[in-house]
Amino acid sequence: MADLTRQWRMSQSQLFSSGSEVGNLVVTSGVLSDSWDVNSALYTEINNTPSSNFPIRFKIDKRPNCNIIAFVTWPPCTKEHLQAVGAADFVSSSALKDTLPLFEFLCSKTNPCFSINKLAVECFKSLRGVLPFLRSEILNYKPLIITGHGLGGSVASLFTLWLLSEINLSNTKRPLCVTFGSPLIGDEDLREAILQYSAWNSCFLHVVSALDPLPRVFTSTRNPPSIESASRTNEYKPFGTFMLCSELGFTCFEEPEFILEFLKSTYSEVSPQFLDYKPIVEQLKLKVICQDTRLDVSTSEPLRAGITVQVLATGLGQNINMIDALITKTWKSTIHKAQVFDPSKELNKMKINMAQLEWYKKTSKDSGIGYYDSYKNESFTSDQDVKKFKKTLTLYWEELVDEVEKKPQKEGASFRTRWLFAGTNYRRMIEPLDIAAFYRDGRRRDYLKGRPKHYKLLEEWLNDDKRPASIPNINSKKKNVEASLTEDSCFWAHVEEARISCKWLIQNSESSIVEGQHKSKLNEFEGYVLGLLSNYAVSPEIFLPKSSFMGWWKEYEEIIDKGIMGTFYSLQLTDLMKTRRYSHYATGSL
Repeated sequence: MADLTRQWRMSQSQLFSSGSEVGNLVVTSGVLSDSWDVNSALYTEINNTPSSNFPIRFKIDKRPNCNIIAFVTWPPCTKEHLQAVGAADFVSSSALKDTLPLFEFLCSKTNPCFSINKLAVECFKSLRGVLPFLRSEILNYKPLIITGHGLGGSVASLFTLWLLSEINLSNTKRPLCVTFGSPLIGDEDLREAILQYSAWNSCFLHVVSALDPLPRVFTSTRNPPSIESASRTNEYKPFGTFMLCSELGFTCFEEPEFILEFLKSTYSEVSPQFLDYKPIVEQLKLKVICQDTRLDVSTSEPLRAGITVQVLATGLGQNINMIDALITKTWKSTIHKAQVFDPSKELNKMKINMAQLEWYKKTSKDSGIGYYDSYKNESFTSDQDVKKFKKTLTLYWEELVDEVEKKPQKEGASFRTRWLFAGTNYRRMIEPLDIAAFYRDGRRRDYLKGRPKHYKLLEEWLNDDKRPASIPNINSKKKNVEASLTEDSCFWAHVEEARISCKWLIQNSESSIVEGQHKSKLNEFEGYVLGLLSNYAVSPEIFLPKSSFMGWWKEYEEIIDKGIMGTFYSLQLTDLMKTRRYSHYATGSL
């Protein structure tokens, strides 16, 4: 049991692994029998306790190798309860902001709203007062199984979602939620919201018998949500893995369309009021032990054979149309997964490109010009190679930033933290090259107005990062200033705008409002530069003889000497530049 969660998720990562093999793992691990035993024990404990309105009851079962939390309703939920007027209605996440804002973390820019079954939400809401207690009972080092039956399974799913947002997954095992005969709880938007968290979908296992009516009620056209439903699609969609059981066997599926087809195809108005899953779990164990092979599959194609076995195991028979549709969707899924952007796989290539740019930066510095001005002036043939490296890196980081921005708040925050160092280095190295290209012909102005979005977001994420380790102390910066990158990746845009102001003042001698604006900008630039220098936040390369910054200083010195600035300039910066004290900056002794 201790390794169950790890084994379970490893099996889910195999694209073409058989659903029957996944089912065998779950059955033989004992997780099904253990989970149902706690549900059954909870029913027994409350059997003689009169109650109404389906209050949710829970039980915590602490075992040597795991903890199990079970949820049930009493009296047990039946098909008639779910078919009552309004039982199938949705409530939107936006409507829950004031009354139950526990699922806001699932909202994202691309998926801002989703809908949950109203009845399930009301049941979960009744537990709000005990959520801190339940959270406190969870031990980081022990596997946790959260389980429930019927509507209690819906509550178990919602509790698991809430818990995933509360626990620190870096030092805590992800819980496994196992439901028995649970009705569907959300729409397509909820499913998409969960899928945005890379590993969360595998935290849910829903066991459904071919004889159980409860998981099918919300899929029936006879029991739709009201027209005024809060859902965009007004249809229930499954998420997680479904273990579909019949007298012929069992199999596991994640494909929502197949799961819905199974639930609809096996819907029956004549069904038991309460289905005990204990004999079903025992029968599944027996089938695994006896290796039941009564399923007849006549095909030499491995993929078709595997899918046919899974369809037959659900009790639907040789449904050719369904088998063909599943094969098509499997191939589409394969192609989609191959095309999904995975920054980790490309990271080594990006490191190579960054290393090439580091070398370019070094060779430019040795030439006394600096890599910013070298690229701007297109001084070397190697500048063409730099364009290729820069393009590759930019495409990578644009896509990565776009992916992170789409993620829900918590997942996005975790992702941003993981990539923050690499993203900051990229921004500080590459954005100056974009600025150089922008001002290259001398006719464009104000780069900051149209600054690329991914640079702005990378800078925002760095500013939002409050970890002490992300803020180096001044002594450390002094020691490493020689090899550092300028912290403000827009530094050169400020230099270029300051040079534009200098040229205007040199070429125009008449007093005007525009003259005052340019003088004010230059004064602001002086303060900006002094702030960077005092914090050792700018690269010493700005003082190279052929740099644009030194070009600005020559122009500005001319303006000062001609008295154009009057007394409206910084004596501190002027003294530092004229006395060449800036030559000590690279050694940290300014």
